[in-house]
Amino acid sequence: MRARRRTGQGVDFLAQDAHDRPVYVISVAAELAGMHPQTLRQYDRLGLVVPARTAGRGRRYSHRDVERLRRIQDLSHEGINLEGIHRILSLERRLEELEGENRALRARQAAVARVFAAAADGEVQVVSGRGPRPARRERAETAPQGRPGTGLILRRGW
Repeated sequence: MRARRRTGQGVDFLAQDAHDRPVYVISVAAELAGMHPQTLRQYDRLGLVVPARTAGRGRRYSHRDVERLRRIQDLSHEGINLEGIHRILSLERRLEELEGENRALRARQAAVARVFAAAADGEVQVVSGRGPRPARRERAETAPQGRPGTGLILRRGW
């Protein structure tokens, strides 16, 4: 018996890329965004929204593209020209990228910040590496003259 592939069948399954999947033709995307299809073509030429293309060069818009069209429309209604909108959208996209990188770096830092220590019974324990902690110092001193021993005492202090 063949294993059934999960390609969006069933109500329980929502593909992870559903938000970015190009499914709307230009007329549907224009209606969802409340714009004329010619406006979408102009925005495509200007690079404000870049829809996916079919083999026949037809435009296909995703849900994220429709949201972006609505954002462009809102900014335009606030009196911002198309060049200003292009810059705002570029900065917002860059901000999202940097926030993603920041989250990844924080997760990586949290994994590296773990400190392992041996308990009295020999078990290994994970000790939180957060917060300031004084460095442990070891210093060597010479034993006072006249005492038996190696002549070197190792003292540990914080």
